Amino acid sequence: MKDEDHKAIDSRILEYASKVGLTTKDELQHFEVKLFKAFIFLPDMALHFGSMIAKKNFTRQTATSVIKDSIGFLFYNIFEDHNQNTSGTIKPPSDATFVRIFPFTIPQKIHFIENTQATYVSISISAEYLKSFLKEESEYFQFLFDNTNSFLIEELMTDDILRTVNDIVKKETPATMRSYYYKIKAMELLFYLFESLRKRENSTHQKLSRKEIQSIYQVRDKIVSSLSQPTSIAELKQMAGMNELKLRRIFKQIFGMGIYDYYQHLRMKEAARLLRDEKLSVSETGYQMGFENLSHFSRVFEKHLGKKPKKYSHDMK
Repeated sequence: MKDEDHKAIDSRILEYASKVGLTTKDELQHFEVKLFKAFIFLPDMALHFGSMIAKKNFTRQTATSVIKDSIGFLFYNIFEDHNQNTSGTIKPPSDATFVRIFPFTIPQKIHFIENTQATYVSISISAEYLKSFLKEESEYFQFLFDNTNSFLIEELMTDDILRTVNDIVKKETPATMRSYYYKIKAMELLFYLFESLRKRENSTHQKLSRKEIQSIYQVRDKIVSSLSQPTSIAELKQMAGMNELKLRRIFKQIFGMGIYDYYQHLRMKEAARLLRDEKLSVSETGYQMGFENLSHFSRVFEKHLGKKPKKYSHDMK
């Protein structure tokens, strides 16, 4: 990418940041931005998406927004950007794929590792505007609209979310009515996300402190770092600094499933990646993920991925 192209992208980022009240100028020096597009529908909503490569190890913290009572929706590392035209070796994304919902009153920390790619779609929307679309369904998500509540939600990616993200990012931009197209696509993306969230068990969402949220993410990171061998609850309790009941309750509130189910789901996602991308055999994958009994591995895989690993591997060829 030419220097003038980089300058044009940086200019668009700064223009967008200025309009929605973000501060990004000092952060741009840490990234090589490969893609950036933004659509602003003030005072109710804004959408931007992009791809960037970190020039150094760096932690970015989300900022505030001019959108009143803004709720953020971050779809992170969901799509791959193959049009990088970058010299040197670029490593896979620096963090796991996630879909995160948060109030802008709680800054989000996102970690970048040198020479890793990060891709994202970000939507910020006012609470009242969102509530007007959810209508009667809003009662199931009341915690989103309670100004006294401090929440954080992560949801697993679904095929509908993935397809819509790719519609937004990879389809050719319409020649006319571009803003209208992207606004509809943003709402479609939120529809599929809330459709997925609606399947969660109804539970009381209690206010969370920043320390509690940080502790639960330390637990999550520990789980992710050891998928071939589960971490004991005793170790996770000590890490979080809370009793087992509280740990399990807050973890399920944020991630929508219990600790062990979450571990098994990520474990099977990694098994699917090994079958699909690394072309490992079913037995090699099962053993690498810590299973001694391949029949057990096959049952767990089918429970979380909807088909047996042998059929999954065959379908990916």
